[in-house]
Amino acid sequence: MTARPVLVVDFGAQYAQLIARRVREAKEFSEVVPHTMSAADMLAKDPAAIILSGGPASVYASGAPALDPALLEAGVPVFGMCYGFQAMAQALGGKVERTGLSEYGSTQATLIGGSSTLFRGQPREQSVWMSHADAVTDAPSGMKVTASTGGATVAAFEDDERRLYGVQWHPEVVHSTFGQRVLENFLRHGAGLTGEWTAANVVEELVQGVREQVGESRVLCALSGGVDSSVAAALVQQAVGDQLTCVFVDHGLLRQGEATQVEQDFVAATGVDLVVVEARDRFVGALAGVSDPEEKRKIIGREFIRVFEQAARDIVGAHEGADDHPVEFLVQGTLYPDVVESGGGEGAANIKSHHNVGGLPDDLQFKLVEPLRLLFKDEVRAVGRELGVPEGIVARQPFPGPGLGIRIVGEVTPERLAILRAADRIVRHELTAAGLDETIWQCPVVLLGDVRSVGVQGDGRTYGHPIVLRPVSSEDAMTADWTRVPYDVLAKISNRITNEVPEVNRVVLDVTSKPPGTIEWE
Repeated sequence: MTARPVLVVDFGAQYAQLIARRVREAKEFSEVVPHTMSAADMLAKDPAAIILSGGPASVYASGAPALDPALLEAGVPVFGMCYGFQAMAQALGGKVERTGLSEYGSTQATLIGGSSTLFRGQPREQSVWMSHADAVTDAPSGMKVTASTGGATVAAFEDDERRLYGVQWHPEVVHSTFGQRVLENFLRHGAGLTGEWTAANVVEELVQGVREQVGESRVLCALSGGVDSSVAAALVQQAVGDQLTCVFVDHGLLRQGEATQVEQDFVAATGVDLVVVEARDRFVGALAGVSDPEEKRKIIGREFIRVFEQAARDIVGAHEGADDHPVEFLVQGTLYPDVVESGGGEGAANIKSHHNVGGLPDDLQFKLVEPLRLLFKDEVRAVGRELGVPEGIVARQPFPGPGLGIRIVGEVTPERLAILRAADRIVRHELTAAGLDETIWQCPVVLLGDVRSVGVQGDGRTYGHPIVLRPVSSEDAMTADWTRVPYDVLAKISNRITNEVPEVNRVVLDVTSKPPGTIEWE
């Protein structure tokens, strides 16, 4: 992206990516960077503003993440939150101490000190979300204290002249009632940014970027029929036209009816050149005997690439003069959450490999085109609508590239795939019938293939598989909460699965948020 970024410096916060999301909601481009990056490297990115995240350490402890004062002296607007607030205070000569007045959760803050850049247009008393045992007990010279709480007499400060601001709480979480307004006040009035990060601007920039990267070469797109690959395909098609060929691999890991939907609906809506590769036996055979989820993801990623390489050779052979413009590029619908969870973001932990990030073979013969790599899911949907992708595709619930292969805990076999498809079909039908498609971000249906449970069916003992329902609500998959599906809908789903899928005798509900659990089980 050519837009100047708002850098979110991650001090080990649970919500660093959420801060980046909130900045995007304010129509500013954001990027997460680790606190270990040097101040010189951060400033070399020409940031429009810098936000210092929270973190679990005490700023005065040995080995605690440090803040280079050079960041505060460079003339770039800086906003510290929680640990970032305390790190600012310490770096500027203030004092941070363990006072014995810890605050966790919802806390009442009182605005003080008169006019304020961060708190303009807000009530004097407001609820904020705290998580601290240390507190700033002496504000740095030149800082005006603008808020206090029962456990923190210095709960916020600001210096308009140096454009330095901070709050002790977490404005990025919804529990801070005016948190987004505080953040936007910093961006608009503290940093002077104008909110030009829009879908239309993004599309124009991404299309131009693809044209410059691809030139006159031919391009393959890894099309799954999901939101991400469909929007990526539409964007690249707008950029390079008939240089693009979409390849849909029917790998045998799709849900019931999805192959037909991709082959018919997407082509009808976009008019793309589509090649369908039937590879069910290849993928299921490669997964035989494999239970480890990371290994399954890597195998699926490897087989995808091998199939695409063969498709590229076939396309070259089918197009007269194709040798002059060979297939050099592979388009993937990689998103920012994929990059972050796979450890590909700067300073990010490797939570799991995604099939197209970290799961690709080392001898990859293509150059990757990933135009959506820095976007969150809702931003991808906005780009899709801007490109004219049909709403039925843009609004689809997310489905992982490795498909049902990572929704079977244990070995993937044709028999287990058939069981899971049958159960998944019932769940999708009942959630749609109940009008819950727009309420639920997605509902993975998981087969515990290596687990058996005792049941009673037809007055006899059974020893069947459990099915797990994982309905979640989310904005961007970085965080999620389990969706409170009405009991009568859950009961109908459970009854239908145990009656219609003979191999299943138990249906359970996953009520774990993210974090600590990921959305997919594997």
